[in-house]
Amino acid sequence: MNPRLLFVLRRLGLTIPVLFVMSVVIFLIIRLVPGDPVRTMLGFRATPESVAQVRAQLHLDDPLWTQYRDWVAGVLHGDFGQDFVSKAPLSELLAQRVPVTLEITLLSMVLAVAVGVPLGVRAAVGGRWVRRLTEGFVVFGISVPDFWLGIMLVLVCAGTMMWLPPSGYVPFMEDPGGNLTYMILPVLTLAVAEAAYIIRTTRGAMLGVIGRPFIVYLRAKGTKERSIVYRHALRNAATPIATVIGIQFGVLLGGAIVVETLFALPGVGRLIVTAINQRNYPVVQAGLFVVATLFILVSLITDLVVGFIDPQVSDRGDS
Repeated sequence: MNPRLLFVLRRLGLTIPVLFVMSVVIFLIIRLVPGDPVRTMLGFRATPESVAQVRAQLHLDDPLWTQYRDWVAGVLHGDFGQDFVSKAPLSELLAQRVPVTLEITLLSMVLAVAVGVPLGVRAAVGGRWVRRLTEGFVVFGISVPDFWLGIMLVLVCAGTMMWLPPSGYVPFMEDPGGNLTYMILPVLTLAVAEAAYIIRTTRGAMLGVIGRPFIVYLRAKGTKERSIVYRHALRNAATPIATVIGIQFGVLLGGAIVVETLFALPGVGRLIVTAINQRNYPVVQAGLFVVATLFILVSLITDLVVGFIDPQVSDRGDS
């Protein structure tokens, strides 16, 4: 069998048990959160009789194994259950929220790559001042928490300068300009840290390639420096860069939870935070499952891309 096809099949095969373990962990962790969702729903109207009646209606008094089995069976059919509070189908809620989270994640990663890769290359081959500036940016980006940076951007860009709106959201199809205006601050908040990681990785990968014999040969041959750096060196340094981009893309999905709450974006992250406060089991389960599944899929795609970029990786994976 073709080694690359075998590599793809192996990675796809590993995804199934990872999804299963992840679903079990999510299901059990939600049950460990203190508080009774039924009493939270009923509030001052909670009595022993009403609590027992609602728990029976929601099947919360069933054994955990039965609840998990029913939940997984519904997920496999595209049915994530029903919101305890609004009674709305979770499939519809997620269909509205997931595009918002994906939009902010994709835009943040595009900006981080567009800034991180070129600056990382220049940090490896540029002069002393370029290295110092990029090192300062890396330290700042990695050290500053997303929520603090977001608050500072709101205070400066929205509160003091009044350049941008502090929060809100408009669907892209309704108003593309308004959508991008609302996305600027959240995307900057997420992209700074990711760009810092990409700069650091790109610089290290390029430094590992620049000193190789084939680079010395190309320079002795008279090849233009720009061609050496971007056509030959960057291509050979692509494997660790692609790996970090894939990992950080998954990290962005988690970071979006904080940013969506800070900027009042109607994404999956904000939905999860609200549901946790309400002890809304189905919403938290569904939201975490979708985010974790996206993370696993991104990791799978990253493995496949790295395997195709560097055939040695797929060969080692099949050995």
